[in-house]
Amino acid sequence: MERVSVLCLFLLLCFLSGAELQHKEIIEQDEPESVNVPKQTQPFHSDLDAVLREMKTALAEHRVKIDMLQTLNQEQATKLRVLELKASEVDTLKIQQQAGQVAFSASLLASGSGNVGPFNTHKTLVFKYIFSNIGNAYNPSTGFFTAPVRGAYHFEFYIFVHGGSHSSAVWLVKNGEHIFMAYEHQTNGAGTSANGATLLLETGDVVFLRLAQNNVIRDSQNHHSTFSGHLLFPM
Repeated sequence: MERVSVLCLFLLLCFLSGAELQHKEIIEQDEPESVNVPKQTQPFHSDLDAVLREMKTALAEHRVKIDMLQTLNQEQATKLRVLELKASEVDTLKIQQQAGQVAFSASLLASGSGNVGPFNTHKTLVFKYIFSNIGNAYNPSTGFFTAPVRGAYHFEFYIFVHGGSHSSAVWLVKNGEHIFMAYEHQTNGAGTSANGATLLLETGDVVFLRLAQNNVIRDSQNHHSTFSGHLLFPM
């Protein structure tokens, strides 16, 4: 009986061992064979570095170009300022040159001969015979010289009188202020007197000659009585 049990146990172990081996074989058959996939090298990181290097190089080149353009722009701006200054200087010189072209000379009567005056009040003298009026600063309708620019001006005036009871007294007037006088009195015959002054005038100042009341002044076709002036230099 004991031998039968041992034999049965042995047979059972053999059966189990065979079943285990068979199961192992089945499992091994079901498992796929391992595939040796070759490892592929991905160039992603190296390509990205190359792109970044190219971008940095291009950016550096753009910065250099920007610096060059900025420098060129500054140079052009400097040249433009210099040209503007030169143009301004030229304009100023032109203005000064044009302003410096101021001169006039006129005699009292437009034609013929005769006396002006006497009057019971002071009288502005209007010199009507124009020899020159460069710059048109003298007005032959009013007798006023109006300064076109600030500057130093020189004026001269000559008066003529024929003998008689009336003297001849004429003032050089600036903006209503009496500056200098020319005076002559002849009881017979004829006489002349003259005076002049250099004045600092502002733009718009007015200069003219004024005959004193109860005085006379004479002129003829020989132009004895004259009024002249010109700009010495602008200031």
